[in-house]
Amino acid sequence: MTNPKVKLLPFADISNYVEGFDIVSTQWGGDGLVYVLLMNQIPERERGMFVQSKLNQSYTYKVLIVTDQTIEEVVIWGQTFNYHYVQPLHDHLLLVGARCTNYGNQQFDLNAKVCDLEGNTIREFLLGDGIQSVQVTEKGTIWTSYFDEGVFGNYGWSDPIGSSGLLAWDEHGNKVYENRAADIADCYALNVVNEKQIWFYFYTDFELGCISGGTSEPNVSFMNPNISGSSGFSTDGYHFLFDAGYGKHGTFVLKKMEKPGRLNKGQKIDLLNEDGQPFK
Repeated sequence: MTNPKVKLLPFADISNYVEGFDIVSTQWGGDGLVYVLLMNQIPERERGMFVQSKLNQSYTYKVLIVTDQTIEEVVIWGQTFNYHYVQPLHDHLLLVGARCTNYGNQQFDLNAKVCDLEGNTIREFLLGDGIQSVQVTEKGTIWTSYFDEGVFGNYGWSDPIGSSGLLAWDEHGNKVYENRAADIADCYALNVVNEKQIWFYFYTDFELGCISGGTSEPNVSFMNPNISGSSGFSTDGYHFLFDAGYGKHGTFVLKKMEKPGRLNKGQKIDLLNEDGQPFK
């Protein structure tokens, strides 16, 4: 039996906006628009390994807000921090750096910046080091998940902010939720569907957790998707499209929730680009 083949078609052409810039990341916003973070040059890693937090020169960032009809461009000049993620936050933008350093004596990097659509800074705050993913709901709840260094500590953090693996914050950076239900060593994937449906997938159990009821009355349930090491998944709450995991990254498995709390075996899906070639 051959795997079903799904052809993906171009959604928007951003090539005119990318000249002289590198793409840092591309994310959906809670508003259903696409947000692309660009940088005029991606900084080299220190000693070939460590992602810099503060930068030793100033860089220009650009955010593209993309629909199938329009592309809006926000330029943010003269930045000396290394940002990796962008999300809409009400009528502003939230930029977040994955890494931030604790220098001791209550001195640390603020790795979240809120800008207006002219690129002016509104405020900055701390979201912790080792951030794997940032997703913001339409109401402005900021969800952050953490990889192992953010959970166990590095970059000067002996008592890391992300030790629980998954947190939520209000738009000013005040903590409104901290995971207590799962033992997360590394949150591999996060999918914030809306205010009352947050899915996460984590090492070492490789379980799929769901937080319902919002941050005020959270109810957490778990199920086993029978996939090890998936780097991401997409869901509408019934269908789940997973990266197939260790040794199979870049291939995909589609599962359905046939009963509450139970996914079916699913089927492998081959994604093709517009030329019918395997999608990379």
